[in-house]
Amino acid sequence: MHARRITRTPDAPDQMVLSFSASAPPGRSTQAEAQDPTVKNLEAKSSPAPAKRRAGKAKSPVTAEQMASQQREISISEFFAKNRHLLGFDNKRKALLTTVKEAVDNSLDACEEARLLPELRVSVTQTAEDRFRVTVRDNGPGIVKSQIPNIFGKLLYGSKFHRLKMCRGQQGIGISAAGMYGLITTGKPISIVSRTSKRVRAHHYELAIDTKKNRPDIMHEDEIEVDWAHGTEVTIDLVAAYVKGRQSIDEYLDQTAIANPHASLYYINPAGEHIDYPRASTDLPEETLEIKPHPHGIELGTLMKMLKETDSQQIGAFLQKEFSRVSPTVCRNVCAQAGVTPRTWVKQVDSHAAERVYQAFQSARIMAPSTDCLSPIGTQQILAGLLKGLKAEFYTASSRSPSVYRGNPFQVEVGIAYGGDLPGDQQARLIRFANRVPLLYQQSHCAVYKSVLEANWRSYGVQQSSGALPSGPLVVMVHFASVWVPFTSESKEAIADYDEIRKEVGLAIRESARKLQIFIRRRKRTEREGERRSVFFRYIPEVAAALNSITGQSAKRLKDELSAIATRRTELADRELDEHGQIIKKKRKDVLADDNTLIVERAPGAADGLFDGDDHRVIGAKKKRNDSASKARKGSRRARTQRAPK
Repeated sequence: MHARRITRTPDAPDQMVLSFSASAPPGRSTQAEAQDPTVKNLEAKSSPAPAKRRAGKAKSPVTAEQMASQQREISISEFFAKNRHLLGFDNKRKALLTTVKEAVDNSLDACEEARLLPELRVSVTQTAEDRFRVTVRDNGPGIVKSQIPNIFGKLLYGSKFHRLKMCRGQQGIGISAAGMYGLITTGKPISIVSRTSKRVRAHHYELAIDTKKNRPDIMHEDEIEVDWAHGTEVTIDLVAAYVKGRQSIDEYLDQTAIANPHASLYYINPAGEHIDYPRASTDLPEETLEIKPHPHGIELGTLMKMLKETDSQQIGAFLQKEFSRVSPTVCRNVCAQAGVTPRTWVKQVDSHAAERVYQAFQSARIMAPSTDCLSPIGTQQILAGLLKGLKAEFYTASSRSPSVYRGNPFQVEVGIAYGGDLPGDQQARLIRFANRVPLLYQQSHCAVYKSVLEANWRSYGVQQSSGALPSGPLVVMVHFASVWVPFTSESKEAIADYDEIRKEVGLAIRESARKLQIFIRRRKRTEREGERRSVFFRYIPEVAAALNSITGQSAKRLKDELSAIATRRTELADRELDEHGQIIKKKRKDVLADDNTLIVERAPGAADGLFDGDDHRVIGAKKKRNDSASKARKGSRRARTQRAPK
């Protein structure tokens, strides 16, 4: 066996030479060691320390009892206080948006559940260089006194987590987390004023969250007089940053007004500007009903937990009471396949029997869950919201039939706006909603974004680069409604990429894009016919003069007849469309003749920006046209036909 030695040459003492020699027995040194004292010195420096010295520096072993003494329970509030980025408080700008979003969502949910048309006042005031005060007030039913501390001072406390019905909030974290962030960054508690009716005074609380115990600390409590009959007002001071533009409070409220045309919003931004979002519809969303879990959406552990917690005595009653769409026939088939009877006692169902019941559920043919738990926006409301918020020329909307993922019903709606004052030199704007709530962040991680990319927009007449959104004056709005939205994180910014969800979103987009394709082709053909007519009219006077010199016929008569022929040959240039995109006085039914398509002729020089004055007119109307208007239109058409260009 050979050992590697390090030696230095006499001529160059700084250079080291690696030499190999046979290893010597213990206690003996080789000849090279005896001749070169440098080797001995190096080995002496690199040799391990004596055992006594090492023993003096070594730590005593840690016992299991000492490790056990360091274990303690972690409060959910303490966890999110250290990991607040999970809740959407990544940076100052996003923290301000998340705070406003959580307060507005809670207010809209409360008003709709009480069947009241929402009226919200949102105020954001800058109190210092990086400090803001957010105040949101609604006209909802208010909150009873005993529930105010828990709702605003305790995480994971709410009424929506265990209910399978469509609503904006789900986890009971949002508004209390915003108050906790404000307390951590500014040291100021969250302020709540709530009044339930005119007969009582308003209750005023100032709350702080005890993060170690996840419970509210009441800093101040009293009763005050307010000038509103009922509702809730929340005020939070926090460290934040306000920037206009995309992913800001302004864009969030713009999109909220589009998805909630029944709501009236009044907004005061930090610059002191007053922005009013008027109500575009007085129809409240349909009231949703709570449903039971669907058998195809549960897992084995959940089934075993439900068996332990149920009040039913027999397995048949348990299956029909605790699940939706389980009829007596389905119950008998499942029990027979699982090797039990409907009269089997629940206490006798062990883990093996529960697994057999679960497998029987997965293979059974069971109806899809009821969809009365969903409240979609509706195509007419989507059109009203888009028309109110976007200055476009063509609007269309489509709504898919409800579908199911993991036993949870969901529904997809799509709205498209095209042309008008929308910017044509940029990528299309994608607006995403989940249960009427705008999603502004993590767009590329969302199933909706991936579905829009997969649509071949070039086949519909819209430019699109590979791997990018389409380009042109286009806005695509997608609304996802479900009893449980599969968000990718607790901050609720993107929808998980389920195959069922991506398929339904893609089908809804293609349905609306086909109508857009028809409109684009029709408009291009009309423009081409108009160009042909202008060419004809340009040479008609010269042709009429030449024929007059040849035939001696009246030049005016020749000019009128040639103009009539040119008009008849280019009749598409005179085509008029009504508000649904249907060609007026066309005998056969037009493809765009439905209630889900709207075409608007914009006035020249219309203002840019959202929610400006009503500077547009809708072509046509549903009401019957009077005779005088019809005659005037016919007369103007004849005048255009007979008029020749100079």
